[in-house]
Amino acid sequence: MNDKSVTTPLGSQGPLSLRVFLLCLGLLWIAGAALRMPMLAVPPLLPLIHVDLDLSETDIGILAGLPSLVFAAASVPSSLLIARFGAKAALVWGILLAAFAAAARAAAVDAATLFATTVAMAVGIAIMQPSLPPIVRAWLPDRIGLATAAYTNGLLVGEVLAVSLTVPLVLRLADGSWRGAVIFWSAVVLLIALMVGFHGPRPGATETADDAAPKWWPNWRDGRLWQLGLLFGSVNSIYFTTNAFLPDYLTYLGSPELVSPSLTALNTGQLPASFIMLALAGRLMGRPLAYAVAGLLCVASLAGILLMSGYWIVFWAGMIGFANAIAFVLILALPPLLSAPDDVHRTAAGMFTISYSCAVLVPIIGGLAWDASEIAMAAFAPVGVCALVITALPFGIDFHRRLA
Repeated sequence: MNDKSVTTPLGSQGPLSLRVFLLCLGLLWIAGAALRMPMLAVPPLLPLIHVDLDLSETDIGILAGLPSLVFAAASVPSSLLIARFGAKAALVWGILLAAFAAAARAAAVDAATLFATTVAMAVGIAIMQPSLPPIVRAWLPDRIGLATAAYTNGLLVGEVLAVSLTVPLVLRLADGSWRGAVIFWSAVVLLIALMVGFHGPRPGATETADDAAPKWWPNWRDGRLWQLGLLFGSVNSIYFTTNAFLPDYLTYLGSPELVSPSLTALNTGQLPASFIMLALAGRLMGRPLAYAVAGLLCVASLAGILLMSGYWIVFWAGMIGFANAIAFVLILALPPLLSAPDDVHRTAAGMFTISYSCAVLVPIIGGLAWDASEIAMAAFAPVGVCALVITALPFGIDFHRRLA
């Protein structure tokens, strides 16, 4: 049965009680955590998986790139599921699929089975991602910025928990078994699915006829959809490209000791920004100047990484993570802000399709630039272009017109 969470704002039932308001924020937060936990629990375990499954370096590269490819390919089909069954149902089934597929990786016997289960897990996440913006619009239509910042904060905290706790804590609880550690994180994600499924608010009756054809195909003719996709693609590309090339760049400079602290700063630098945006996202999400400040800070941070040395590189890596996270929250709030209630899911699906396609292509362009020029800095040229896109493109977006 369709839960109609795409088409009916929870706010239409009257003012929310404090308990329901906090419940919505809490469920959005844990759903955001489930977006990345099952995926980022694996990188800390890769040395063990590498040996156990006899993986090559090419296999590791494929494993790293598979999720983004799936996110790009599966976002629009996910929109059809949301239109047919409702955003809440799609979210819960997406979390369940991610949990069970992630657990199935513990049974992998070779690279092929590891790839297959990773693809299935990524499909679950690809269903979850376009489900959350319409849920934000349905549950908290008057607090879109705060609600988006809540699940984004959960996403980032989930990333940090999965990366930081897997080896020192979870692997120890699993008696050193990478398979047991994978199952542990999958169980956490399964628990989140049950909590969202049983405790997520159900909106009231929809005004849309039950026999009406569900709208799910993105309106590719609307230029603003492409603006949103390129904006979010620039944010994702900065994150993935910097993570990909910073270790080799530092090794090229003769500073391998800075690799670990720089990557840690890049990723943990996102957390302060996500907490700040809990307070400010609602005020800033429709203001082009906010995006421009974030973009220019990315430009300055990239310059710092490339032109300075020593622990200044660590500092600027943290700053690029901070600035990129601000833009990340602001852009994720745009589909529920700019779309009609029953169009949020397809706007989000189109935006994710474009953005993750960029996230696949831009690191490849960076690698080609390094190889062709034999200049290490050239790998980061696409990052600078993406930062300029974040700076300039919002000034051409009409933040007052809803997407058709």
